[in-house]
Amino acid sequence: LFPIPTIEDLPKLIAAHPNLLGLNITIPYKQAALPYLDIISEEAQKVGAVNTIKFHNGKLKGYNTDVYGFEISLRKLLATAKTPLHQLNALVLGTGGAAKAVTYVLVKLQIKAQLVSRSKKKGQITYQDIDAVCMQKHQIIVNTTPLGMSPNIDNAPDLPYKHLSDQHFLYDLVYNPEVTKFLQMGLNNNSKIMNGLEMLYLQAEKSWSIWTKEG
Repeated sequence: LFPIPTIEDLPKLIAAHPNLLGLNITIPYKQAALPYLDIISEEAQKVGAVNTIKFHNGKLKGYNTDVYGFEISLRKLLATAKTPLHQLNALVLGTGGAAKAVTYVLVKLQIKAQLVSRSKKKGQITYQDIDAVCMQKHQIIVNTTPLGMSPNIDNAPDLPYKHLSDQHFLYDLVYNPEVTKFLQMGLNNNSKIMNGLEMLYLQAEKSWSIWTKEG
């Protein structure tokens, strides 16, 4: 683990560890790292965020393996959906780098995605905008924020959870604790849930293959 207080410390970190094959990047630097890279994969360019860096021939190349991990695990969660994927709607809680990967996958699957933020911006709604009608319309809710992550396990996104049903699918990128308050509210209302642990494993396996393959 290489915790750095600011993204400006990235070059110093890399210089101090010349034997590294690559790095994973987590919040809050998935977008901020982009200017420090020499090459960005086509998919990561489309997403607008990276979570994996490969060192190759003195160059830094950025990838986004969150896309791979989220898509495979999301398909598993939605396997029991009675509605075709292209007829589903999703709320994406948060607007950071992880939200960009999530939105990219949802669009790829033809699921309509609506970003939710604490502040009103173009193309986004706020938590205050989410009412019973909004909850009923959006069968998928993905939390990309750190709300509810240990040790702050009593926190959860500000949603009208009473409007959840057995037709809802809740996905939390947080995996510690295993069942966040957000996911527990889903269980309480018979919604199907998934945390981010499988996504973490899948993106790590993809990152490993990127670091160890030639090219």
